[in-house]
Amino acid sequence: MLTVTLVATLASAALWQQWRASEVERADRQRVQAGWILTGALDWGRLILREDARGNQSSGNADHLGEPWAMPLEEARLSSFLAADKSNSADEVLQAFLSGEVIDLQSRLNFMNLVRISGSGTNAKAEVSEADLRSFTRLYEQLGLPIAELNAAVRELQTSTHLANSDPQPSRTALMPAKFAQLAWLGISRASLAALEPYVTVLPTRTTLNFNTASAPAIFASVPRMDLAQARQVVAVRESRPFRSLADVGTAVPALSGQLSDLYHGVRSDHFEVRGRLRLEDTVIEERSLVVRNNLNVRVAWRERISRQ
Repeated sequence: MLTVTLVATLASAALWQQWRASEVERADRQRVQAGWILTGALDWGRLILREDARGNQSSGNADHLGEPWAMPLEEARLSSFLAADKSNSADEVLQAFLSGEVIDLQSRLNFMNLVRISGSGTNAKAEVSEADLRSFTRLYEQLGLPIAELNAAVRELQTSTHLANSDPQPSRTALMPAKFAQLAWLGISRASLAALEPYVTVLPTRTTLNFNTASAPAIFASVPRMDLAQARQVVAVRESRPFRSLADVGTAVPALSGQLSDLYHGVRSDHFEVRGRLRLEDTVIEERSLVVRNNLNVRVAWRERISRQ
């Protein structure tokens, strides 16, 4: 009996080790496959944005929500995009479901616009942009968020920007945010971040607000003497006829004539977020990437991947 028990124990251990090794191999294979698929989805988004830029150069069109890049990819079985060869049936292809979308980040107010660098070298100074601060104040008031929180975050951003440009030594100031969620480093609460997310972004360079893609609250916040009804009128007009220039916006909504500036407003975009979502059995893998477009050069600024069970 002792011998039988020992043999059974060893056999069970061997089977468990074999099962564990197969599960680890399966997980690694799934991770590699998911990585390649999501990279392909990102390349697809970059290609669409590049071709859109090529078309804009030849036609002079602006960026708007009626273009191919703005059409989301609804969840579809990956095998439907692949041609199964004679040795493989559709059931043997990887059971993966892919969806995704491209979001114009210049449809949102850029938090990094709040502080700008004036001068150069030892004379460089980090200054608060009063016009952008007024826009964010209007947005905070519209959403019912505490203005004191905004002012404190702007002061923290100004201090961090100044030291990042003038002092190479480590400091106790907040790190410079590179993503929207990192605005929490400046003291913005989780509740405020949730309310701001549809209207605010963090981009590496100063950007304008695209009136062809921005929401009515973002447009309202960006123009000092605009009311929300006028902002909704802008959104309604562009649905039938996208704006080719800021002059077109003033023509469509005469009350805005003279209030728009190409320093803060525009009808074209260079910063986009490409989102991919891959479902493999009971595992969901999401990837977000910041894509920056400079003419026909479309590069990836950062990527992040999230896995959910």
